[in-house]
Amino acid sequence: MKRIAVLGSTGSIGTQTLDVVARHPDRFRVEVLAAGANIDRLAQQIAAFRPRTAAVATREAAERLRLLFPGLRILWGEEGLIEAAAGTEADTVVAAVVGSAGLRPVLAAVEAGKQVCLANKEALVAAGHLVTAAAVRKGVAIVPVDSEHSAIFQCLNGRDTSRVARLVLTASGGSFRDRSREELVGVTVEEALQHPNWSMGAKITVDSATMANKGLEVIEAHWLFGVPYERIAVLLHPESVVHSLVEFVDGSVLAQLGVPDMRVPIQYALTYPDRLDSPAPRLDLTQIGSLHFRTVDFRRFPALAMAFESGKIGGTMPAVYNAANEIAVRRFLSGELSFLDIEACVESVLSRHRPIPDPDLETVLEADAWAREEASRFRAG
Repeated sequence: MKRIAVLGSTGSIGTQTLDVVARHPDRFRVEVLAAGANIDRLAQQIAAFRPRTAAVATREAAERLRLLFPGLRILWGEEGLIEAAAGTEADTVVAAVVGSAGLRPVLAAVEAGKQVCLANKEALVAAGHLVTAAAVRKGVAIVPVDSEHSAIFQCLNGRDTSRVARLVLTASGGSFRDRSREELVGVTVEEALQHPNWSMGAKITVDSATMANKGLEVIEAHWLFGVPYERIAVLLHPESVVHSLVEFVDGSVLAQLGVPDMRVPIQYALTYPDRLDSPAPRLDLTQIGSLHFRTVDFRRFPALAMAFESGKIGGTMPAVYNAANEIAVRRFLSGELSFLDIEACVESVLSRHRPIPDPDLETVLEADAWAREEASRFRAG
């Protein structure tokens, strides 16, 4: 039986992970639940899954939980999240914390020898060289949870990536995929959060609309699979049925298909290399009828172009890209910036950064903090 720690248990990926776990009680035991501000939902999860440890963002939240669950080990703050990732009897860590807050816990889990089911893009984006090196050194498996990376992982199935011509990530295009840039002027937060295919959290849904999410996935794919950026491509695929493709040097192309249901890649990450029955609806291609693909216009989606460029420059540049985007999206969601200001903010911060090659963790975190401060001061022209 696998013993699971779920970091970010009250978010979209976390709740769907627990849905998978609940359907297979003979396979999984929840050892740890970690969440941020949604204490009511966390309390419900603790009552249902009875973990030995819980972690929350603040001391106040920890005190509240202690009143509800006197016998539970309760941690709080960044150090508490790191301890939840690395200092328990869990053997598998589902890393679903949103944003750069997931970086230290992921590294700690790897250093502690845990298998990591990775749904936190930012850990590899900001410090992929550190995370992957630690995984090799510790002999730890990093299994992707994102549907696109799970698809590539399944298509590769241990094959030598030197025989890969291209990794092709598919993208839904998000809430505004059929609008021109001119039609994006004045769009609202509510419109941006209406994703046509997937049910996700607010930040990732906005990232999908700008295609920054796909940019983060490109950088993540580079580190997960050791493939240079020149051999990574993105296709717009509105139906979100083909989750990604691998083209080999002989011209063969393998693709992984399925309905848009995150429980499938989550479950595969938990059970790899085994497969179990899933509650997801079955794919019926006769009902879908046809699938559509088109090239990505980088002028329409400059956030994706900036991600490719940041990844190729390397060093601290991807961390700055990620941090600036995180703050810009937060400011958009709070009404401080317009939708198009997100890209302008990120571009402004990137233009002022002088990347440092091969950074250690502290240098990555310093670049992250600098970018957040710069993005917070950005004023739309």
